[in-house]
Amino acid sequence: MSSPDVAVGYATSRRGVPAPVSFRRWVEAALKGARRRKATEVSIRIVDADEGRALNLQYRGRDYATNVLSFPADLPPGLNLPLIGDLVICAPVVAREAAEQGKKPADHWAHLTIHGTLHLLGYDHIEEAEAEAMEGLETRVLAGLGIADPYLA
Repeated sequence: MSSPDVAVGYATSRRGVPAPVSFRRWVEAALKGARRRKATEVSIRIVDADEGRALNLQYRGRDYATNVLSFPADLPPGLNLPLIGDLVICAPVVAREAAEQGKKPADHWAHLTIHGTLHLLGYDHIEEAEAEAMEGLETRVLAGLGIADPYLA
């Protein structure tokens, strides 16, 4: 597997937000865990609460900022690009959740990046069996990075 092309854009303060190299490492870990071997491109935009809320309302009909939004690439037939999609991660929500859950901020950033990347690859957690499979994969990928199971209470 070649290293993924991960573009990171910061639309909010970078204070407390990981560097692009960390996001690349986490995306790569998710791809490896999902056994994706093809060339892959992902775009990540780090946003503030206002933009996170606006995007969540526009695309999911929910009027609050959420931690991560995944937008899988919807390429026309015959256009074979390595782009799998875009992630939007809301920095203040990630910081708040990490504090509330007693997690290291970097570990929570890693989890949400991996979670979002798996969504871009088609994983979901709507049905219980899907949720168990996705959470199990996330847990294994995170363990490979030395990060504890985020689903343990």
